[in-house]
Amino acid sequence: MKLAMAGDAGPLLLFAHGWPESWYSWRHQLTGLAAAGYRVIAPDMRGYGETDAPPEVEDYNMNQLTADMVGILDALDEPTATIIGHDWGAPVAQHSALFYPGRFTSLAMMSVPYMGRGSRNPLEVMRFTAGDNFFYMVYHNEAGGVAEKDYDSDPRGILSRLYLSPDSPREAPEVTDHKRAAGGWIPRLGAPKGLPDWLASEDLDYYVDQFTASGFRGGVNYYRNIGRNWELTADCTDFVIKVPAMFLAGEKDMVIGGASKDALQTSMGPLFSDLRDVVLFPEIGHWVQQEAPEATNNALLAFLKTL
Repeated sequence: MKLAMAGDAGPLLLFAHGWPESWYSWRHQLTGLAAAGYRVIAPDMRGYGETDAPPEVEDYNMNQLTADMVGILDALDEPTATIIGHDWGAPVAQHSALFYPGRFTSLAMMSVPYMGRGSRNPLEVMRFTAGDNFFYMVYHNEAGGVAEKDYDSDPRGILSRLYLSPDSPREAPEVTDHKRAAGGWIPRLGAPKGLPDWLASEDLDYYVDQFTASGFRGGVNYYRNIGRNWELTADCTDFVIKVPAMFLAGEKDMVIGGASKDALQTSMGPLFSDLRDVVLFPEIGHWVQQEAPEATNNALLAFLKTL
């Protein structure tokens, strides 16, 4: 597993990135939080970049992903850490704190709220809701590796269309028909008219080079375990996370669907014994730690100082 590390002393912070990202997504946190007196570790997650990518879909279930996080601590002979996750890294961080509270003694999650375990298989719900229409999570679960073949054919195309701010200008999408049969995801996303100010051309080049080398299958396999993860937790009776926690997102992050701070606190509160804060940044979208790195670092430091 590839690990990016910064800081020589202080409490340990372990960062888990999402899709389609990299350890590099945490570049501002590596420097900023190390300068504030923390040791920071940001791996390429399983299936990404220079980390191993097991071939089987089931190798990316939540039990395996959380065990990877514990394995990092074990390999470094570290007893505990604060775990911080964004996008797919948020569920990994949440379940790491849920399954291993003795190792991950505090939690910061970004973009994806913690919702415990629903009464129905979430993949079945998504398929029913989408019907014949396109929905990217259902697309990622189509047979035959359709999604990764699409993205592998044009890494720059998918990444440059996803790594944008909510107000970034785009060309008109090539496909506007909502039906899945009309096409895949890339032509549904208008091409950018330029890069956002938080993403330099060399930053995008790094991501493109990483995914060109590794391919997209590993990351897409996380989505293929949505139903399996629900099944694996069938015997779990307590989904309350018992370590100090905070949630952070951009107000315009599509994942939270316009939810307010109060709404997020109300929905997540019963699932935590110590949810210390919910922080939303105005005008910021999904890539919060890159779009608003200084504000993100300050919010994390404020939380860390309460521990």
